[in-house]
Amino acid sequence: MKNILITGGAGFIGSHVVKRFVNNYPNYNIYNIDNLTYAGNLNNLKDVKDKKNYFFFKVDINNQKEILKLFSDKNITDVIHLAAESHVDKSIESSFEFAKTNVLGTLSLLEASKSLWDLTSNDNIFYHISTDEVYGSLGLDGLFNEFSKYDPNSPYSASKASSDHFVRAYHKTYGLPILISNCSNNYGPHQHFEKLIPNIINSLLKQTNIPIYGDGKNIRDWLYVDDHCDAIELIFNKGKNGETYNIGGDYEISNIDLANLIIKIFDEIKLNTSGTSNKLIEFVSDRPGHDFRYAIDFSKIKKELGWTPKTNFNKGIRETINWYISKK
Repeated sequence: MKNILITGGAGFIGSHVVKRFVNNYPNYNIYNIDNLTYAGNLNNLKDVKDKKNYFFFKVDINNQKEILKLFSDKNITDVIHLAAESHVDKSIESSFEFAKTNVLGTLSLLEASKSLWDLTSNDNIFYHISTDEVYGSLGLDGLFNEFSKYDPNSPYSASKASSDHFVRAYHKTYGLPILISNCSNNYGPHQHFEKLIPNIINSLLKQTNIPIYGDGKNIRDWLYVDDHCDAIELIFNKGKNGETYNIGGDYEISNIDLANLIIKIFDEIKLNTSGTSNKLIEFVSDRPGHDFRYAIDFSKIKKELGWTPKTNFNKGIRETINWYISKK
């Protein structure tokens, strides 16, 4: 019997992962812990809240006493660690909070795992989910792979880079069984409005200005959240102990082109005259240390585990827009 702890399970990606594991593994107990800060929302989990194998605890991962008690009381066998402060803008304003949650919180979980697991067995895994932002910024060419050097430019990416290093250190030093994945930008239903795509859609719904940093030419690689969950599930079940896997969406687009595409689809859905909402775009001062481009080489997970993204971006973004419209 597996007793899987999923951290940050009321958040965007976390809630999708929780639902996936609760529904796909009825014989596993799924323990979701979340501190329910502004981005955590239990409404994301209403479909599984009454399932017999699902349990929720409001816990701060920095509270090591509570974490140790939970590990012990529930005989936690595996961890899927998603809890994190993740908004770059907020990290610029409050870097200490990001270090506290993303670094010290990860250490709290690592210590509990090291203390209570039998590290001579092959019965456990600590799966740490991270970001491609730890690699820094690309120019117009090239892709991040698992051997790319770490070169974080924001307090957020620095905190995630540090947590990645601690997870690897616990594997190398103590023999803790670990997996790490680094993903590109996610999108889909249930994402908080602070992130770029929901922010654009929310601005369209309210008919308020759509802020675009700088000249809008920064490029991101977009990954649909269900495709990310496919990869997470596959890595958890078949990933090799100690390995890192990069997960990309295979769809690069500049921020301004993304905004224009969302506007085009939104106006089509709302039966607006084409271009009606383009006037809402407002170029604003660029974010300090704004990375120019992210793009992922996911050939390792494709070759070793057989994963590729399934969702066509135009289909995924249309479904996402329709979901936010339905929730207005």
